Amino acid sequence: MTKLRDASVLVTGTSTGIGRAAALELAHRGYRVYAGVRRPEDAESLLAAAEGKLTPVMLDVTRPEQIAETVRLIAADTGVAGLFGLVNNAGVNVSGPLEFLPLDELRCQFEVNLFGQVAVTQALLPLLRKARGRVVNIGSVSGWSAMPLVGPYCASKFALRALNDSLRLELRPWGIFVILVDPGPIATPIWDKACEQRDDLGVETEIFPLYCPMIERALAFTAGTVARAIRPERVAATVVRALESRRPRPHYFVGSTLRSGPFVEKLPVRLRDWLIARFLLKDYR
Repeated sequence: MTKLRDASVLVTGTSTGIGRAAALELAHRGYRVYAGVRRPEDAESLLAAAEGKLTPVMLDVTRPEQIAETVRLIAADTGVAGLFGLVNNAGVNVSGPLEFLPLDELRCQFEVNLFGQVAVTQALLPLLRKARGRVVNIGSVSGWSAMPLVGPYCASKFALRALNDSLRLELRPWGIFVILVDPGPIATPIWDKACEQRDDLGVETEIFPLYCPMIERALAFTAGTVARAIRPERVAATVVRALESRRPRPHYFVGSTLRSGPFVEKLPVRLRDWLIARFLLKDYR
């Protein structure tokens, strides 16, 4: 294991969940952590919980001016040492039937989960090259197996996995590792936000009579999944491994249910669809 005390790491999306757990764990281990948040109250909460060197930065990954300001801050702080680690964690979950999904919401899904990650990585690569650092992208089981009603989220994670693999090869000549961490279901507020979208669909629209049974079954399935979800701290520990290992793996799987995603995708399509309909939608016809 490579121990880099005082090495600098930027973690995006640290207000809650995986990002917060990773930022706090890295600071506890002696790293100089830059924690991307979007609200001042989240910055205060992180500072109150942190042990070690943690600097909150206002960073919405869809806002170029905030990305540029973050780069200037890190460059001034790190000097010739550069940035050792970038953890691309910021993300949102847009859910709902594709038939009725506003295209602006689909664009928002990709702006945050994909384009924002690319924008941050592009801006920080000169600093990462100085440190011969590494990039850790937080993927998902949804990047392996697409499910009904979460098409936008799945599509963004599929795309992130593809770009991760391309970037890993492109940066190989400089010794910059690019690593994908794929968690299974995690106990984070992103699930609560997804469930809240049921109310946003509205019972007065044509969505309700057409998709209500499917939505209710999916929400029940989600509730059961959340009950078995793993803690964000477990993913944070894997992020640390990815940053400290001398030869990190290209992909890290976290959670006992994750490998079901790649496994399901190897099945014949008709069998795959039957299984998903049977276990996810159940009595929906």
